[in-house]
Amino acid sequence: MNFSPVNIQTIAYILNAELTGNKELIVSGINEIHCVNDGDIVFVDHPKYYDKALNSKASAIIINQKVECPEGKALIIHPQPFTAFNILIRYFQPIQYSTTLISPTAKIGKNTIVFPNVYIGNHVQIGENSIIYPNVVIYDNCIVGNNVKIHANTTIGADAFYYKKHPDSFEQLETCGNVVIEDFVHIGANCTIDKGVTSSTVIGAHSKIDNHVHIGHDTKIGKRCLIAAHTGIAGATVIGDRVTIWGQVGISSGLKIGNDVTILAQSGVGENIPDGQTYFGSPAGPAKEKMREVFALKQLVKLIHKLYDK
Repeated sequence: MNFSPVNIQTIAYILNAELTGNKELIVSGINEIHCVNDGDIVFVDHPKYYDKALNSKASAIIINQKVECPEGKALIIHPQPFTAFNILIRYFQPIQYSTTLISPTAKIGKNTIVFPNVYIGNHVQIGENSIIYPNVVIYDNCIVGNNVKIHANTTIGADAFYYKKHPDSFEQLETCGNVVIEDFVHIGANCTIDKGVTSSTVIGAHSKIDNHVHIGHDTKIGKRCLIAAHTGIAGATVIGDRVTIWGQVGISSGLKIGNDVTILAQSGVGENIPDGQTYFGSPAGPAKEKMREVFALKQLVKLIHKLYDK
């Protein structure tokens, strides 16, 4: 999320936190570690990830311990960096609720059909020649391209499933990103696509998504992909172009799926997949290897039966 540039001392004042390092630093955004750029603020609250945050492109780091500050950067020392990050998100992007079915700030292109009972939030943009079927919900700031179809009861832009566990509760990370659906995308009924935490969840042009598919926050899906029903894709996953994902596939968070990949039905993907591969199984692996494993297991069962029959 970007905002008008401010001095880092203003950020420290908002958070009532100690500031070290470059006190003349100008910052202009809040982002997660996987999408930070120069001028951004990021947070880190576990020593395991200190080096990653300190050596990232982020200009300022909210951190819960005093450490050596990298040259040119600034550190904001706060006992609860997760909470501090939430405070900044809501400071720069206060929640604004729309109580009408179509917000007056939404922009809808020519020849686009919006059926009854569709909710379109603040600052949503929908292109031309698109069809939004009944009971679709499109949350604030989402962008829908031209020639897009979104079928009934689908929700675009719900909050990210992102929580910090406390001893007696869960704290949700505030979500200020959006969903971007590019041209000629078709989305089936009863799908859910969560918005990015601080950036965009993206569905690439000409991709087709079946009914009952869930796509997590900050996931990037390439162009001309096919995703079948009951697939669940966790957050911050990057999927290449021309990928086919068959039914009931589950994909873990933060993975990279290459171009021209096929993932066969009921597979559980827990590792990156190179370009052009076909994967199968749970845990998923190269399909031919997994098929041989299944065949070998059947032979083992037959062998056991022979031994017991004797």
